[in-house]
Amino acid sequence: MAITTQNIFEPFTFTSGLTIKNRILMAPMTTSSSDVNGDVTDDELMYYKRRAESGLGAVITACAHVEPLGVGFANPFGADSDERTRSLTRLASSIQEGGAKAILQLYHAGRMSNEELLKGEQPVSPSAVSAPRPNAATPREMTPEEIDATISAFGEATRRAIEAGFDGVEIHGANTYLIQQFFSPHSNVRTDKWGGDVKARMAFPLAVIESIQEAVAKHADKPFVVGYRISPEEREEPGITMEDTLQFLTAIADQGIDYIHASVGRFFGGSIREEDNRSRVQLIQEHIGSRVPVIGVGGLQTLQQVKEALEVTPLVSLGHALIMDPDWLEKVRKSRDEEIFQAIHLSKKEQLDIPENLWNMVTNAPGWFRIEE
Repeated sequence: MAITTQNIFEPFTFTSGLTIKNRILMAPMTTSSSDVNGDVTDDELMYYKRRAESGLGAVITACAHVEPLGVGFANPFGADSDERTRSLTRLASSIQEGGAKAILQLYHAGRMSNEELLKGEQPVSPSAVSAPRPNAATPREMTPEEIDATISAFGEATRRAIEAGFDGVEIHGANTYLIQQFFSPHSNVRTDKWGGDVKARMAFPLAVIESIQEAVAKHADKPFVVGYRISPEEREEPGITMEDTLQFLTAIADQGIDYIHASVGRFFGGSIREEDNRSRVQLIQEHIGSRVPVIGVGGLQTLQQVKEALEVTPLVSLGHALIMDPDWLEKVRKSRDEEIFQAIHLSKKEQLDIPENLWNMVTNAPGWFRIEE
């Protein structure tokens, strides 16, 4: 049975006024392919441009740290200094030359870092509570002054994104990084204004949003989107619950934002902490979708899966699908979706324009991708 694709190729306009030409975005994914200074490399630029050229509405980049202590993995690119603006300009231009809008994801790793990545410095977090994983470093509790400085750093990174020509930023409030750490009752046991009940734990994320919005109001002279990526639940106890997240989403909507990007492993997957099979993405859409557009994500690879997802959310982002096949959307547009690669083909390495570090990651990570010759 033929699958209609009309809604995939309908344009979408955000509250800020930015219009993307269709409903498919590239999800943010770590590349670990930048140079020692935190600047993007030519291989990274080709990787992004190649995928933008397939016709995507927008590309959301890998996360860029806003402070030196925010680094969370090897070979990242940064937005933590004006010295990085030229690199960011090259990144934005490469995506836009490919025909897509460019959105820079901003983050701080917090306790999900280590002294090796931080060149001997101890990671920081809302509280001195280590992550529930093997060999996790014990972080240092941030001082009130450091918290204020980090909030300002998100605003400064946004200014750099604007100066570099990006079309928006995405706040990385997901995947257990610092912003989520402030919202989580596991990692935030503070007793000052930055911790406490669920409402008090919203204070830091909402302050980050405000800092970024102030930078946009001051520096942007064209439509500029501000999105927020969120992980709806945590496995640990105590941890973020779906009820917590729905309250938080209401507060985010009240503050004004262009979109919510749900970060889950499977679009139609249920809870990771309780017996509840309802899709977390669908619950987010039902709760907040009438006020803020939702981008759905999570294991979407085939055209059929994307069509089913677009019956729930107005926008979807593709991650692994675009690593495996940078021409995913072009093949759909030409009704050649049966030719979409569903695996990493080792024999097609030169055709995929994947940076060497990322290639090594995806071909040596058991279970991430199906590998074929």
